[in-house]
Amino acid sequence: MKEIKTDALWVHLHWLTVLAELGSFTRAAERLDVSKAAMSQKIKELEEMAGVSLVQRTTRSVRLTSAGEKLVDELRDPFARIAQSFFSVRDEAGPVRGLVRVSAPVAFARQQLVPIIGDFLREYPQVRLQLDVTDRLVSLGSEGFDLAIRHSQTLPETHVALPLCETRALLVASPAYLAQNGVPQVPESLQQHNCLYYPRGLESPQWRFRPVSGGSESVQVKIQGNFATNNSESIRDAALQGLGIAMLPDFSAAAALKSGTLQQVLPQWQTVDAFADRLWVVRPYAAQVPRAVTTFIHWLRARFVDG
Repeated sequence: MKEIKTDALWVHLHWLTVLAELGSFTRAAERLDVSKAAMSQKIKELEEMAGVSLVQRTTRSVRLTSAGEKLVDELRDPFARIAQSFFSVRDEAGPVRGLVRVSAPVAFARQQLVPIIGDFLREYPQVRLQLDVTDRLVSLGSEGFDLAIRHSQTLPETHVALPLCETRALLVASPAYLAQNGVPQVPESLQQHNCLYYPRGLESPQWRFRPVSGGSESVQVKIQGNFATNNSESIRDAALQGLGIAMLPDFSAAAALKSGTLQQVLPQWQTVDAFADRLWVVRPYAAQVPRAVTTFIHWLRARFVDG
C-alpha cells in the first residue's frame, strides 16, 4: 500500500472545509480564488487518498457523506486555531489594523461616540470600525460583534465587562415649559406636571428621589404624562418641544443642557433606580483578543474616564 504523506494533505483538507461551508464547487473556488476544475481535482485526490467517498455530487448541490462530515467536524477547530494564531502574530507586528465590530445604544452612539470617532480613526488609520446603533441587547457571539457598550445594571457572566464611565439620570425641561408651568421645588410637585417617561410594562409610572445632600430615605412620586417612549432621544426631543419634564441619562441631555435649550429640574435631588449608574464595555471571553479590539477598548476608556 502506498504511503501517504500527511503534510501533502493540508491544502486538500482546507479546501474540503471551504466546500462544506459553501455547499458549492463554484462558490468554494471563488472564495479560494482557484478554478472550479482545480477545486474538483483536489477533492478527487483527497478521496483517492482516503479510500472513501467524501462528497456526494448532484447537478444542483454538493453534500458531504457521513465520512466527509466526520472529517470536516474534526477539522474546523484546528483550522480556526491556526487562523487565529496567524492573525495574532501578524497583529503584533507593525501598525494596529483590522476590523472592529461594535454595538452601542442609540443615544450614546449618536451623541457621544460618533462625534469623536474620527479622532480614533485618524490615530489608527488601518483600523476599520463597523458600528451597529441599537438599543437592543445584541448577542455578541452569535451576531459577530467584538464588543458592545452597555448601559445596564445586569451584565452577562459569560463575557468580560469593563467599566467605561459613571452616568446619572437627570430631570430636564425646556425654558418655555418651565416659564409657562412653573419650576417644581420638591419631587411631590411633579404630580402637577406633564412628565415624559419610559414605559415600564403596565405599571403606573413612578419616579424615586433622594436628596443630593445625603440621607437614605427616598421619596417616591406617581407621575403622569401624555407621552412615553423607550428611547431617550425621543424623550429628549419631546422635552425640547416644550411638552413636559423628562428624565434622561446625562449623556443624552448633555448637549441640550450646555446649549441652554434644556434646563435641569430639581438639581438638589438625585434619581434612584431610574437607569444604570454606569456604562460598560462588554466583550466575549477569548484566549486571544485581536490587537485592534483591545486598542479600541483602551482608547474608549481613556476618552470617557471622566464621564
